[in-house]
Amino acid sequence: MRALSVHPDLIVFISRYWQTTCTAVRAGPEGFVIDSPIYPDELDAIPSVLEQAAFPVSGLLATHADWDHLLGRLAFPEASLGVGESTAQRLAAEPGDAQRELRRFDEEQYVDDRRPLALGGIQPLPVPGRLSLGSGVGSLERELELYPADGHTADGTAFFIPWLETLVCGDYLSPVEIPWISPGGSVEAYEATLERLKAVAERAETVVPGHGRPLQKPEALTLLDEDLAYLQALRSNGADASLPAGRRTEAQRSIHAQNVEQLKHGD
Repeated sequence: MRALSVHPDLIVFISRYWQTTCTAVRAGPEGFVIDSPIYPDELDAIPSVLEQAAFPVSGLLATHADWDHLLGRLAFPEASLGVGESTAQRLAAEPGDAQRELRRFDEEQYVDDRRPLALGGIQPLPVPGRLSLGSGVGSLERELELYPADGHTADGTAFFIPWLETLVCGDYLSPVEIPWISPGGSVEAYEATLERLKAVAERAETVVPGHGRPLQKPEALTLLDEDLAYLQALRSNGADASLPAGRRTEAQRSIHAQNVEQLKHGD
C-alpha cells in the first residue's frame, strides 16, 4: 500500500490490489475517511499512520456499495459509516452481498486472517446535499458537498471538499480503469454522472478516483472527455468501440466485453 500526502490535511492510501483508494481528511479537530483499501495488513496500518500524522477519525464515508469500498469498519470498528441514500437503499436491498463478495475474494487470494465485516448502523445521507462536520466546525468552508454518482452501479455519491479543493468521486475518472457498467448501472446514467462531475471537477485542484493515483484538474478533465467518448462509441459501435489510450490492457478489454454484454441486456 502507498500513502500519499496530497495536502497537509489530505492523505490518500492506494491499495496494492486494484489500486483502490482510501482518502483521509483532517478538518480541525475532526476528520473522516472515505472508502478503504483491501488487504487486512493495509487496513491494520491506516489507524497508526493517521495517529502518527495527528489525523482524527470522527467517521467513515463510502462512495458506493461495492464491497471493496466498504471495509473502513475493519480499520475503525467503532466509527459511524455514512453513505448516500441510494447506497443505503442498495445495502438494505442486498443484505449480506458485500460480505459474500469479500469472502469470495479472500478465498481466491488466500486471505485467511480477515475479521468479520459489520455493516450495521449505516447513516443515510441526503444527495445532493451538504454534510456539516459538527457543531464546532459548522461554517460553510467546513461542509462537504455530496453529488449523485450512479451509472457504474445503481448507487453512488461523489464528495467535494471545498476547503481542500478536492473531489473524491468513487469509480469514475480513473487513470487505470475504463468506465465499467456493472449490474444496476447504465451507460446513460454514467454519462449523466460524468457531465455532473465536470462542473465539480472544474472547481477542484485534486481529483481522487476510486482506483488509481490522485489527479490534477487538467488530467482529470482530459480523462472525463476520454470516458465520455468511449461511452458514446460503446453505444454506437458495441464491441468495436475503441478503448481510451493508455487503458487498453487485457484487464480493460475484459471490462469492455462486460460492458458490451450489459448494453445488450439493457442493464
